[in-house]
Amino acid sequence: MAVYTTIDDNEIADLLARYDIGQLLSLAGIAEGVENSNFLLRTDQGNFILTLYEKRTNEADLPFFMDLKRHLSEAGVTCPLPIEDKSGAVLQRIAGRPGAIFSFLDGISYRNPTAEHCRNLGMILAEMHLKTADFSAVRTNALGPDSWADLLLSIDRDPDDLPPNLRDKTGALITDIVARWPQDLPTGIIHADLFPNNVMFVGDKLTGVIDFYFACSDILAYDLGICLNSWCFEKDGSFNITKSSAMIAGYQSVRPLSQNEIDALPILCTGSAIRFFLTRLYDWLNTPKDALVKPHDPMEYWGKIRFHRTVKSPASYGLWQDD
Repeated sequence: MAVYTTIDDNEIADLLARYDIGQLLSLAGIAEGVENSNFLLRTDQGNFILTLYEKRTNEADLPFFMDLKRHLSEAGVTCPLPIEDKSGAVLQRIAGRPGAIFSFLDGISYRNPTAEHCRNLGMILAEMHLKTADFSAVRTNALGPDSWADLLLSIDRDPDDLPPNLRDKTGALITDIVARWPQDLPTGIIHADLFPNNVMFVGDKLTGVIDFYFACSDILAYDLGICLNSWCFEKDGSFNITKSSAMIAGYQSVRPLSQNEIDALPILCTGSAIRFFLTRLYDWLNTPKDALVKPHDPMEYWGKIRFHRTVKSPASYGLWQDD
């Protein structure tokens, strides 16, 4: 989450006039994240989240995301539900952007999750994979392996404040990873961005999942690789095998991995690290200086790529062959 677009008093008044959700008490920008503009909207009837969709979110994809959240909610997965206005519409236009209002989830996200948080995350990830098996809509992963070379080309220079020759080194990595990318693993709907700030907890209890705006159809175990990268590395760059083992055990308690999925984890983790390195590198160069958001350091993910390139077996992730 982040804030790129501001909303004036007249715009929020016009928006709320379309709804039956009470009188405005306050509207506050939420600075976490990097993609869309998000606000905590408080009325005399409760708390809501207002989201404005920025340039990276394709407006044509928004019905997919809304339908997916409804499907998951009906299947028992707690996530923000889109609020209908008086006419039954969900999608709005606010401050020149498409937008929507959502229900508010209780809980907090943890910047430094514990092994128990990781176990619970693994369980809900597998649950979402199973409960979307009958979701009929399909969305191509716009940031999948086929996009990485073009995304690298869109980064037109090496940043002066980062190590030299990053683009050349990244290009060689992309060529190697895409050549070895698995083609025969189970696929389905994945969240594709399930970082700790997108999961809500009360204590150790997981209370909900948010921010589905990269959700798409892709390899299910790739989603697990994204979570291993975003949940299981410490601030000093070290990989926490205790957290990783707990996450994978939680996942397998709901949806056991096939041997092919287990064997593919190193390349899937490397690929997910490349994907986030690329988007972070692009944002490092292109985020507006006056945006209420600080771009994430891409070199964090360069270190993760280097770790995964050294992995020799699934045991490096705390996954032994007799699990």
